[in-house]
Amino acid sequence: MFSLAGKCAVVVGGTSGIGKAIALGLASAGANVVASSRSKQGVESIADCLEKRGSKTLRIPSDVLDRASLQSLHDATLSSFGRIDILVNSAGITKRVPTLDCSEELWQSIMNVNLNGTLRACQIFGATMLQQKKGRIINIASLSTFVAFHEVAAYGASKAAVGSLTRSLAVEWAPYGICVNAIAPGIFPTDLNRELLDSPRGKELLTRTPIARFGTVEEVIGAAVFLASDESAFTTGQIIAVDGGFLASGVNQ
Repeated sequence: MFSLAGKCAVVVGGTSGIGKAIALGLASAGANVVASSRSKQGVESIADCLEKRGSKTLRIPSDVLDRASLQSLHDATLSSFGRIDILVNSAGITKRVPTLDCSEELWQSIMNVNLNGTLRACQIFGATMLQQKKGRIINIASLSTFVAFHEVAAYGASKAAVGSLTRSLAVEWAPYGICVNAIAPGIFPTDLNRELLDSPRGKELLTRTPIARFGTVEEVIGAAVFLASDESAFTTGQIIAVDGGFLASGVNQ
């Protein structure tokens, strides 16, 4: 069960953080994985890691703001592997700012990456999956898909919209054998948030997590492999939280 042998996966935003962990996890489960982002250095580095795990891959940078670059990523992958079975959308940005001080430019930039970028990739790769009459799409949602975090309204709104998009595509594409789901990661220390997690905000997040620790990015892999596999054929339109119990939590002490 849960073997991805012979399948082809594309991970957009797959060169760092959770996306990188998922890319490596899918490769360990047997998939050929193409991990892409804007960083040429990151693409080269993850490709080396994937090849060490026995995965065939490509070295193609892409930018979710640029539909043509996503189309090129799709076309090269389809040409090399003959099909695309799995798409993971993991590219995202955030910025903490009081909502009154959030400019329209900042709001739109966050929406354009987190929501519109996810939509672009779903449209481009989903079209091929519709023709194949089979596919798996895994979007990366957030705890803020469900609950509010202080002074990140743009990010929260974008991730709530990613949850809605996930459900909409699941309903629309289910007749074509495509399952569209999302993972909502809990708090995972990364290079981008490590300083934040050492602050009072981080202590509050830890208190709200019943397992009483932060996660590791590798702990998202199991959910991703399941959602990418044939065993998830009757699971669609779901947002699976991997959060140490955060969303279940009311009062912990």
